[in-house]
Amino acid sequence: MSSRPSTAQRRLLKEYRELLREPTDGIVAGPVDENNLFKWNCLLVGPPGTPYENGVFRATMTFPKDYPLSPPKLKFDSPILHPNIYNDGTVCISILHPAGEDPMMYESADERWGPLQSIEKILLSVCSMLAEPNPNSPANVDAAKLWRDNREAFDEIIRKQVVKTLL
Repeated sequence: MSSRPSTAQRRLLKEYRELLREPTDGIVAGPVDENNLFKWNCLLVGPPGTPYENGVFRATMTFPKDYPLSPPKLKFDSPILHPNIYNDGTVCISILHPAGEDPMMYESADERWGPLQSIEKILLSVCSMLAEPNPNSPANVDAAKLWRDNREAFDEIIRKQVVKTLL
């Protein structure tokens, strides 16, 4: 880090210390290395009672230089089928959409990013999203269609992905 940390660096360090001091079940997150607070590794445990249960999903969170004014991006490194996750692993969830009104008028401004959000809240929201997909606003149309039309086949694919996360 430079001799005088930026607002973003101070905020990221503060959030990291909070995550260390008060860990949240099913979530582990921290900077890839101490010299770059703008890229984090994350581990999310699949929510109980879902096909994702017992999976340990790796993801990378990258932060813009003007964090917390702008939201980070979250991308799963582990293969994961989900209506709200693009095929490349990028998560599509309201909390990660830029602040302000939605040009498509689908989300309200209070569902979108705001500087008071936190890394912990983002990761908890993603865990909730895993448990309760929004098939009406899919990032992965094929996954949304499978989820709606053939839940048994959808769940079977997920269970196979869960096993792979544990190998």
